[in-house]
Amino acid sequence: MAKYLVTGGAGFIGSHLCARLCSDGHDVRALDDLSSGHRANLDGVDVDLIVGDLRDQEALGWAMEGADSVLPHAAIASVQYSVEHPLQEQDVNVVGTLRLLEAARVAGVKRVVFAASAAAYGADETVPKQESMPALPISPYGLSKVSGEHYCRVWSHVYELETVCLRYFNIFGPRQDPASPYSGVISIFARAMIDGRAPMIHGDGEQSRDFTHVDNVVEANLRACAMEKTAGQVYNIGCARAITINQLVQAINTALGSELVPKHVTSRSGDVRVSLADITAARDTLGYSPTTAFEEGLARTLDWMKGD
Repeated sequence: MAKYLVTGGAGFIGSHLCARLCSDGHDVRALDDLSSGHRANLDGVDVDLIVGDLRDQEALGWAMEGADSVLPHAAIASVQYSVEHPLQEQDVNVVGTLRLLEAARVAGVKRVVFAASAAAYGADETVPKQESMPALPISPYGLSKVSGEHYCRVWSHVYELETVCLRYFNIFGPRQDPASPYSGVISIFARAMIDGRAPMIHGDGEQSRDFTHVDNVVEANLRACAMEKTAGQVYNIGCARAITINQLVQAINTALGSELVPKHVTSRSGDVRVSLADITAARDTLGYSPTTAFEEGLARTLDWMKGD
């Protein structure tokens, strides 16, 4: 039985990680300031929840004690929020990551699996995205995630702290709060359309995303924890399938039996046009392969939001 710390453990992705790790018989501790996470996300999960801020070095050190691996998911995960509040976003995502890595080093943690982002690739429309492509983010959020990757690599090189960076591509699933400013487009659209409201699309709707169900991300994290010695390697985590925003609306309409027509408004600063993952490296090295397809994941998410 291994000991894990999940920061942001009461949040969307973090709570799914805690649930899976606990069900697998591991000792799990969660650190969350509950600014966007919810205690209810951990109902029925045998996890030790510490309420604290990632930037609080004392609380972080206490939470790290005895941990074998750390899975950091406490971050401001919104491109738009980062554009509107860049200083706050960098303080949480960059300084918070630095504090986490240093606390892990001091505590003798073996491995940190960092939640990176496809926002690292920026506006380059070359697809699919490969890890060897230059990281040229176009938003403060993307910049913060690339900075985190570099910190992970340096802490591996200088301090021999094992790190792995997983670049997530548009994660969705149950417990993604549509009312949160950090929420993804699927939960926002699903909530509106379940309530009979037309979704609002920024731009023409032909921008595409590699939507990836949260269960796939959980599996990728577990595989990253189990891999051989690592020193800051980066892997794309997606489904290797591009879906446009217009296609997403149609898929939700089909699932709900509705015919809602979206409203198109001005494009947003910092948004990328095309996003599609090449997951060859993750497949070959981690043994990762998405097990939950878009359609199945969407059905599960809609059922959860409807309370079915």
